[in-house]
Amino acid sequence: MRRTGATMPSSELEPAAEDACTIESLEARVAHLEQLLVGLQDAVHREQTRQNQRINELEARTEPGALAIALNRDTRERGL
Repeated sequence: MRRTGATMPSSELEPAAEDACTIESLEARVAHLEQLLVGLQDAVHREQTRQNQRINELEARTEPGALAIALNRDTRERGL
């Protein structure tokens, strides 16, 4: 009996065809991993940018001049 469209088990494939299938699957896997890596790099860059901005804001708020202004404003608001 003959089945149409049936594939041969991998043990019956020619070595060259088996190697080609393996190489193609590995190439697809590497391409997928490269996409994941690019996404990870983008996420790390965004987080680093956000953290740097936060640090810069905190440094600006704790400079002596800015801190003195904030303390004076707080004193006036609280009526101390």
